[in-house]
Amino acid sequence: MCKQQEFNRPRLLPDTPVKPPELDLYMPATPSLAFMATLEFWIKMFRRRYHFRRLFVPLLNEDDRTLSDIGYERADIQWALRRPLKVDALKALEVCREARRKK
Repeated sequence: MCKQQEFNRPRLLPDTPVKPPELDLYMPATPSLAFMATLEFWIKMFRRRYHFRRLFVPLLNEDDRTLSDIGYERADIQWALRRPLKVDALKALEVCREARRKK
């Protein structure tokens, strides 16, 4: 049995789309700014998750000693990969890393 206590990972609030500015003049052919902001948010989140997976999934093939040398733990990377798309996995992993460092 492991004598090390279980690490409680921090809870993270999901990111939200930025509220678009109000226009003084509305053109009927202009798409909704709220729709465009939401679409931009989801594209950004998808690209960040894709980038995170491209960087960190290959690290899961390394052994635990190598991961600890660069400051990560396998369980933390797997935990960050399971976060919902609204939560930035890179930020989640960095918050988890900082919490472990303070401990």
